[in-house]
Amino acid sequence: MLSFLTILPMNNQVIRTDKAPAPVGPYNQAIAATGPFLFVAGQIPLDPVTGEIVSGEISTQTEQVMANLEGILTAAGANWSNVVKTTVFLSDLANFGAMNQVYARYFPPETAPARACVEVARLPKDVLVEIECIAALA
Repeated sequence: MLSFLTILPMNNQVIRTDKAPAPVGPYNQAIAATGPFLFVAGQIPLDPVTGEIVSGEISTQTEQVMANLEGILTAAGANWSNVVKTTVFLSDLANFGAMNQVYARYFPPETAPARACVEVARLPKDVLVEIECIAALA
């Protein structure tokens, strides 16, 4: 597994792993900030091996997004229980129920993170879902 840390000013660290797609723009997969917090960039349903969009319905795309997030959390030494905030971007709020069924498998209701969910006009590569998160590191 390829993972590495890069030290940034103010003790922030870049988190990168091959268990999630490489950034395709001016951002990193995640930043571990002094606090310590981990700020994970929005993940779309890109297969980290092929670099291709995982096609299919919202549930299939949400599964890939969650796998990408999990790969980044793991590379930073964290897991789902460390996540304190998520933001979900949907291309159509009609997909909320199906997305939420997949999402709920990762977060028990009693410890689920704070969350915002919004419909947007368009997402990168015309995907159906993008999710970002913030984790508190031990």
